[in-house]
Amino acid sequence: MTGQPITGRQIRSAGLFHPKTLVYDGTPEECVRALSGARILAVSRRAKYIRITTDAPEILIHLRMSGSLRCEPDAGELRPHDRMAFSFEDGYRLVFNDVRKFGRVWVTADPDAVLSGLGIEPLGEDFTAEWLAEKLAGQRRAIKAVLLDQGVIAGIGNIYADESLFDAGILPMRAGGSLTAAECARLRESIRRTLLSAIEKGGSSFDWAYEGGRFQNEFRVYHRKGEPCFRCGTPIEKITLAQRGTHFCPNCQA
Repeated sequence: MTGQPITGRQIRSAGLFHPKTLVYDGTPEECVRALSGARILAVSRRAKYIRITTDAPEILIHLRMSGSLRCEPDAGELRPHDRMAFSFEDGYRLVFNDVRKFGRVWVTADPDAVLSGLGIEPLGEDFTAEWLAEKLAGQRRAIKAVLLDQGVIAGIGNIYADESLFDAGILPMRAGGSLTAAECARLRESIRRTLLSAIEKGGSSFDWAYEGGRFQNEFRVYHRKGEPCFRCGTPIEKITLAQRGTHFCPNCQA
């Protein structure tokens, strides 16, 4: 999110510029009325959802592939691909921009109905090596598929699964249940290290539709098919796994 903090600001009105962006049990006009006068109490995250808690309905935003948020003065023309905006009483606005139109904004009094079914947070205290080993026990699915399952671990995307598995030295096609306790501990640390590094660098920008982020400058396997591994020089391979492009080093990962 670019611009100024939004906590404490009061919503004056909302504008919807792409109907499919909004998910609300009612008409857009009813949604605007429900939010009118609402004060933003907190901004947090659950998995890949941004949670904007107000003293009225809660706002949940999923950026998907190309979404972004900015807080700016509520004046002048909107930009191309702006899909929804929340105008504040103090003359600012929060704008949701989404080139590909995959992102969604939920306005709901029951956020748990949207967020139910999400798994453990990989940066939370409960995500331990012991928890991971227990969850993987008996798993026949490929470890890459398990990492992408938001009902198991919430918030790991395709890029970060590939990079975490490389960091841990684990092949993505291995059955989850085949990982040893030591490998589970190593993978847990690799996941956290990868995600924290990505957060520090603002995420990954390798697509024309997304601006911002520098983590792509540190990719070690993702998007590097045929290029030499930085560790051993073996060409990086790419396969399709769990319906996603999957990159790995056949020498460094076992």
